[in-house]
This record gives sequence, structure tokens and C-alpha cells, in this order.
Amino acid sequence: MAQLVRNGIPAARLGGVTWRKSTRSGQLGCCVEAAALATGGVAIRNSRYPSGPALVFTRDEMAAFVTGAKEGEFDEFVR
Repeated sequence: MAQLVRNGIPAARLGGVTWRKSTRSGQLGCCVEAAALATGGVAIRNSRYPSGPALVFTRDEMAAFVTGAKEGEFDEFVR
């Protein structure tokens, strides 16, 4: 049986941040939002659950992900 993995912190604990929604997000609520953190990191959350969990990444981790996405490394997940 697959184990449920929980990750992240409540987005509300990241007070004072400005969340930005991707311009490529759909109109049906399937949106990803990102916020720059004072620590230099980046938080990511699901806009449908604004008080739900936020995943926090370093700038280097985000750069690696964005580069991989641009190069098609994750295309298999959206086919």
C-alpha cells in the first residue's frame, strides 16, 4: 500500500509574504502560487488551499526545478 507523504508548513505561518499566481494557471482553480521569503527562499502553495501546506525551497533548488521544467525533464507528468 502506498504511504501518504505529508510535507510543508501551514502557509499562514509565512505571514507578510506576497503570493504570485502563475499566468499560465487555469481558470478552474488549478493554480500554483509562489512567494519570495525574507530568508532568500521561495515558498510554493496550491491556490485552492491558501491556508494549506506551503513547500519551502532554496533559490538553488528552485533554479534547478525551473531549468529542468524548461528542458522538458518533467513532461512525462503532464501527458
